[in-house]
Amino acid sequence: MQVIPVLGPGLDFAAWSPDGPFVQDRQGGDTIMTETQRDVLSKVPAITLGFWVIKILATTLGETGGDTVSMSMNLGYLVGTAIFGALLVGLVWWQIAADRFRPFLYWATIIASTTAGTTLADFATRSMGIGYAGGTALLLACVAASLILWKRTLGSISADTVATPRAEAFYWVTITFSQTLGTALGDWTADTGGLGYVGAAVIFGVALAVVAGLYYRTQINRVVLFWAAFILTRPLGATVGDFLDKPLDHGGLAFSRPIASIVLAVAIVALILVLPQRAGDHPGHGKIDA
Repeated sequence: MQVIPVLGPGLDFAAWSPDGPFVQDRQGGDTIMTETQRDVLSKVPAITLGFWVIKILATTLGETGGDTVSMSMNLGYLVGTAIFGALLVGLVWWQIAADRFRPFLYWATIIASTTAGTTLADFATRSMGIGYAGGTALLLACVAASLILWKRTLGSISADTVATPRAEAFYWVTITFSQTLGTALGDWTADTGGLGYVGAAVIFGVALAVVAGLYYRTQINRVVLFWAAFILTRPLGATVGDFLDKPLDHGGLAFSRPIASIVLAVAIVALILVLPQRAGDHPGHGKIDA
């Protein structure tokens, strides 16, 4: 059971148990946590259509932004990884230290994880020479290991429990591994499968649609489906980003990487301002069993 402090009249702490979130008042009585109390504790956004739209744009920006630094600025994959890795560490620390969900901070951290994932995956698959298959297998193992360790340590991998420093640390480590995996998987599908960037984007888009269908039509664990969708958005964004900025003779549109990155960043900021941004429930919030 996780125990964390709660700011609220007459409340001492909140706890997550296999039966769901609870609060305890100062007389020692346990009650089911209200939606408002649970949302106050949450450091992640509610899962809505807007969330997925911004997430896909952020992963596309991660591809064009990472390529801007490593390729257009000719700094290389290792230096790019060091730059974005340092930025990611700083933002994760700030995110964990924050007292509540802060939309711009959350999405800035997501973008930092995806740009770091882009340069790190490119460094692993190209500079280290392990190839797309080796990089994808290695990173898939890292994602699985992170989720397993998170589950064994805290008892749940549900994003609804991301309200303690340890849970947030696992959350962001898993996200960073998944972003890096998505880059390698997207490049592997587009470059070696003969599908090109558009074909690969269609495949990952269809895969996301299948996950959505499973969510609405089956009783498959919602937490598992959430992480499946979260991971799949990255190779979708990676292939779309490559399609935008790669040369024409490589199957891309040859757009300027910096300009494409700026346009995507402006679109993300506009959506954050226009679409409702609030902390809230993730799929399966009432049954924290995964």
